[in-house]
Amino acid sequence: MSFELIRSEPLFEGQAFKIRRDYMKTPDGRETKFDIVEHGGSVILIPMDSDGNLLFVRQYRHAAGTDLLELPAGTRDGDEPYDACAAREIREETGMQAGSLKKVGEFFLAPGYSTEFMVVFIATDLTHNPLEADADEFLSLVRIPVHEAMARAMRGEMPDAKSLAAMLLAKSYLE
Repeated sequence: MSFELIRSEPLFEGQAFKIRRDYMKTPDGRETKFDIVEHGGSVILIPMDSDGNLLFVRQYRHAAGTDLLELPAGTRDGDEPYDACAAREIREETGMQAGSLKKVGEFFLAPGYSTEFMVVFIATDLTHNPLEADADEFLSLVRIPVHEAMARAMRGEMPDAKSLAAMLLAKSYLE
């Protein structure tokens, strides 16, 4: 026995995502509903320079009401391949081009209510080759030695879930 979709209805369509309501039949025959954020997927990058520093971005996050230190990340354009998205996003967010992108993992960001699927890449062999940032992004680049970045994450000083998940997935590659 499993859940069965009865019907879906669109509720909202925004720039970055849509919201739908799914009416479902539960395994025991009852009806319930789920509000789902439809998201086309995204990437998160762990850029490492030749000196062994990780490149983070600090940016204002309105929902959190503060600036957060995060690994660079971004949303796919339509059905853009994840590796192409990663190559574009690192240039937009850090001004650096990756000579090498290595996929190290993937995860659902918040599967209780969202379809957003994230793919994690370590980016190395960095060279300066910027693309224009998105109009609503005001980022500052922060370089942190790998061991210090991992220590900050372990101490709970990095309250961004996607950055924490990416650091955990990349831990063995970074040590």
